[in-house]
Amino acid sequence: MATKTITIDGQTIVLEKTKTILEVAREQGIYIPVLCYLKEVTPTGSCRMCVVEVEGIPRPVPACSTAVSDGMIIKTNTPRIQLIRKTIVELLIANHPMDCLYCVRNGDCELQELAEIYEIRDHQFQGSKRINPLDQTSMALVRDPNKCILCQRCVKVCDEIQSVHAIDLTKRGFESIVTSAFDRTIHESSCVLCGQCVRVCPTGALIERSIQSEVRDNLLNPDVITTVQVAPSISATIGEEFGFAPGTDVSGKLVTALKRMGFDAVFDTVFGADLTIMEEGNELVKRITSNKTLPMISTCCPAWIKFMEQEFPDLIPHMSTCKSPMSMQGAIIKSFWANNTNTDPKKIFQVAIMPCMAKKFERDRTDLVNDGLPNTDAVLTTRELVRSIKRFGIDLAKLPDSDYDDPLGESTGAGKIFGASGGVMEAALRTGYWLVNNKNVEHVEFEAVRGMDSIKKAIIEITPEIKLSCVAVSGLANARKICDELREGNPNNYQFIEIMACPGGCINGGGQPRGLDREVLEQRAKALYSLDDNYSIRFSHENTAVQRLYSNFLKELGSHEAHHLLHTKYYNRKVGGQE
Repeated sequence: MATKTITIDGQTIVLEKTKTILEVAREQGIYIPVLCYLKEVTPTGSCRMCVVEVEGIPRPVPACSTAVSDGMIIKTNTPRIQLIRKTIVELLIANHPMDCLYCVRNGDCELQELAEIYEIRDHQFQGSKRINPLDQTSMALVRDPNKCILCQRCVKVCDEIQSVHAIDLTKRGFESIVTSAFDRTIHESSCVLCGQCVRVCPTGALIERSIQSEVRDNLLNPDVITTVQVAPSISATIGEEFGFAPGTDVSGKLVTALKRMGFDAVFDTVFGADLTIMEEGNELVKRITSNKTLPMISTCCPAWIKFMEQEFPDLIPHMSTCKSPMSMQGAIIKSFWANNTNTDPKKIFQVAIMPCMAKKFERDRTDLVNDGLPNTDAVLTTRELVRSIKRFGIDLAKLPDSDYDDPLGESTGAGKIFGASGGVMEAALRTGYWLVNNKNVEHVEFEAVRGMDSIKKAIIEITPEIKLSCVAVSGLANARKICDELREGNPNNYQFIEIMACPGGCINGGGQPRGLDREVLEQRAKALYSLDDNYSIRFSHENTAVQRLYSNFLKELGSHEAHHLLHTKYYNRKVGGQE
């Protein structure tokens, strides 16, 4: 391909491949504001914040969707462009509720940031404002159309990344609104509550449904025993909100913070992940050796499960019956731990700190109840926990480290990598190999299912006779491709499939800090694999606390007791309603 020579803000650049003006500007350290643009989806140029001047073209062009051409002379910050951008922000503000002081996105709002950059200090435009009802019908998210700036990021992510198509831009002109089909509520739509729309929303138009006040009330109630579990990826992400570099492990400081907040016991969900691997690995081996339904699909991700139940219910026989680590851990807390500590399980209020908004949906599933008690009583996202820690006046950066409480605090490197796409599969393969061969695999790292690729395929040899065709998938649009293959007869002969709704896995969950750069996600994943490398125990079956749990309580893998507490079922769920 012929090289292109362009000039941007006086700098001469030689390019060997075609790029957009925005891409070139970012590489050169030139700031061009955006609102609708997301690197991972098709650019639309709809917000016009990124317009620039190109010599020879009378009108400004959007930098995000305009490819450079040879000889192009670009100016990104002329007085004309400054005025256009400022006017766009002023027009958006003119139709905004202006409730910044009590908006959850205050201080973390891209519209607010642009208003500061362009020194907007008063209302330039007066007139009618769109007034639409607040949608609070979902147990996981709240939609406020009055704060929507029609950037369509949420629409693009829902369509192109997740292929759920739950929302779209409807009507025209002043009446334009992003909503679900037939203007139904989110609860009635095909939304799977993955939270990716919330992750990319530049304002407070989409936020998680918070239950922080309910958690605080229970922490203050002397008659309630409050326990909390922390998901594997949280320790590598929450530090970003307290000044730590992306990927910094702050698990010890987080335990200290939770104890200072008043939790009676703080547990590591990695224990639940190890427990999941024991049951899931056993289930996979039994399916293979008994010629039962294959491929087996892992079931840790509630957004994927809801997606499957709504659009691919015919694949239910392929789903592992294992609960997620969160629900397994909750069930064990309210049974085994309660028995060991002489605690009335009815007095336990079990909180889960999760990277995922769909976990709020999982909490309410009627099949995740044992002996009349829900496995989980409350779910807080990473962002909610950040706000709670700050409300308690705790500076995470200055805290000493503490250990998780026993016996549900012991964990392994295998459980820790659950937070990255491919981690569940890798952990299960480590234990599956042991179950078949009665010895550990020599090479612990399964590199083929690591990395940021959205579809990762591998052939894993368990024995010379058993070679597993595996695929780890993240992003529901990619999951759809694999599910369509299974409907066509499994042409790739997959035997084990891991699916995560969020691109990259839980490190990029809908409830995580809003790190939209791929580099941030890579650092988060690297941190989890580094923790695994440094763990003294890297196999779930070597977790001594899990071993004691089976010896003293569950008896054996796949036992009646294990099925009662650790396994579940799925439903043919019609789009338009939630159980």
